[in-house]
Amino acid sequence: MNRPPRVALAGLFHETHVFLDGTTGPEAFDRRDGGELLAARGDGSPLDGVLEVAERHGWDLIPTVDLRATPSATAEDAVVEAFWEGLASGIDGARENGGLDALFLVLHGAMASESLPDVEGEILDRLAARLGTERPPVFGVLDLHANLGPHGVRNADALLSYRRNPHDDARDAAVRAAELAARCVADGTRPRTHARNAGVVWAPTGTGTDDAPMRELLAAARRLEDRHADDLHAVEVLAGFAYGDAPEMGATVLAVARPGPQGDAAARATLDELCDLAVSLRHEGVVHEEDPELLLPRILPVRSGTTVLSEPSDNIGGGAPGDGTGALRALLKHDARDALVVIADPAAVEATHGVPIGGTVRLRVGGRGSRFDPGPVAMEATVLRRSDGNFELEDRRSHLASMGGVHVRMGPCAVVRHRGVTVLLTSRKTPPFDLGQLRSQGLEPTDFRVIVAKAAVAHRRAYDRVATDQHALATPGPCPADLTALPYRHRPRPAFPFEDHATELRASRRTA
Repeated sequence: MNRPPRVALAGLFHETHVFLDGTTGPEAFDRRDGGELLAARGDGSPLDGVLEVAERHGWDLIPTVDLRATPSATAEDAVVEAFWEGLASGIDGARENGGLDALFLVLHGAMASESLPDVEGEILDRLAARLGTERPPVFGVLDLHANLGPHGVRNADALLSYRRNPHDDARDAAVRAAELAARCVADGTRPRTHARNAGVVWAPTGTGTDDAPMRELLAAARRLEDRHADDLHAVEVLAGFAYGDAPEMGATVLAVARPGPQGDAAARATLDELCDLAVSLRHEGVVHEEDPELLLPRILPVRSGTTVLSEPSDNIGGGAPGDGTGALRALLKHDARDALVVIADPAAVEATHGVPIGGTVRLRVGGRGSRFDPGPVAMEATVLRRSDGNFELEDRRSHLASMGGVHVRMGPCAVVRHRGVTVLLTSRKTPPFDLGQLRSQGLEPTDFRVIVAKAAVAHRRAYDRVATDQHALATPGPCPADLTALPYRHRPRPAFPFEDHATELRASRRTA
């Protein structure tokens, strides 16, 4: 090739909780077009990682469109069409003005819209149809919680994924995938992604990579990657996203093979071994959540250290609204002191406007975003602080950086106190993945004896640093630990935990 490789770049990031009420429209997405994507350079996101590789290898980069939003309810079809129009326009322009050597997509992998249960698969189908039989190779990076379907495997040449949860390696994964793209474009080879669904679905609480079963699966993937280094570029384990609803939902293993029959054979053997292991470890991914009525009387009398109570049922990183009142009600009922809860409630923030710092205001807090919640908590609160809610991550490898970089906007915020509970009210739901969220609002985590984190696993990278004790609370909310309580229509069958016969699960493995 006598000119720099011409590579089109696009991003689409939304983890869709299909059981939430309502939809997520275009206004909820942060959008970048064309050269605006280049502003991600240096922000610690996966997009930043691709831009670094593009610079290093001298790509003639064609940035097209990037759309991303915090996990939430089903995306409106208009979002998909807006993304497709931007991507198709950029690709058509590139082909007409110098050609195109490759595409690189920064994806989540678990997006669904009103009429499309597999948005990423639909986009890849459309790309294949538009580019025709001579299409350039397609590379990409996926979130560890992607639900990868057959369309993604058929129409993408190499898809790599994050390997850590919390996602402190999201940028690194994008760099790995982009470096693979650079090697393949340079030598003219096309890898092939093989994937297989293991027939096992775990709630987000069971997908932490420092714990079983993901710890064992990822360790096995590294061994297999080393064993087949001559035939495979990469071996990946996707934990899947349990609050989607699709035949490809759940744990999926990927092997990116070098071209040729030896690569294909190594990939098949690798998928067999990892799927068998996932089935054997299926019960390890079921995490116990504690009843606050039993837990709080035991831990609140302890007068030292900071206890972190995760609230997986209102897991913002899993799409929940972040305004659940279960933990807040329990703390107030048990007269907790020096406790901190973060609630996403723009109406409550607005109600504090005009109230002087140190003044009191009657508020109705939380309980508006989910039918599982009993409703707002009435309180007379003292206003301690207000801010614009902007902050920069203290940890540039935070799970939050994987979603949109190091600059975070919570919208207007207010810190209030009611009895012994301090409440940080935000206008935009913000996952509790970085301590800068609290410190930017004048709240030092170690000043509190109890902190509630509306998360499943991803808060651990930040809060493990300050917690002397941690527990997962069982509260009402849209992200239940018991997946059998959800009205799935399209899930894989059979699949654990809905069915639990190992022989049947192994026999039903689907090659994506």
